Amino acid sequence: MDNQNTKQINIEISPEMAGGTYSNLAVITHSQSEFVIDFVQMMPGVPKPKVASRIVMTPEHAKRLLMALRDNIAKYESDNGEIKIRKQGLTIAPLGMGDA
Repeated sequence: MDNQNTKQINIEISPEMAGGTYSNLAVITHSQSEFVIDFVQMMPGVPKPKVASRIVMTPEHAKRLLMALRDNIAKYESDNGEIKIRKQGLTIAPLGMGDA
């Protein structure tokens, strides 16, 4: 990678954000101009799960996120073995906001 194109970003995180938010479901929607990712907490006995966090990003940044996730998953699996995806109980909910 060319060092001229590499910039270091100094990111600050507040103590409240540092703990993170648990999510076991992501619902992804998109339009022509943005991707919306709703992170949801589905818990036993809770009839109507709530969105814990919503992230809105441009299509370019969504693709960059995909690339970064692929890279990090590959590194994780190299160190820890393949991540197994269970078919039972898996919820996949891609929804579209309309045709672009």
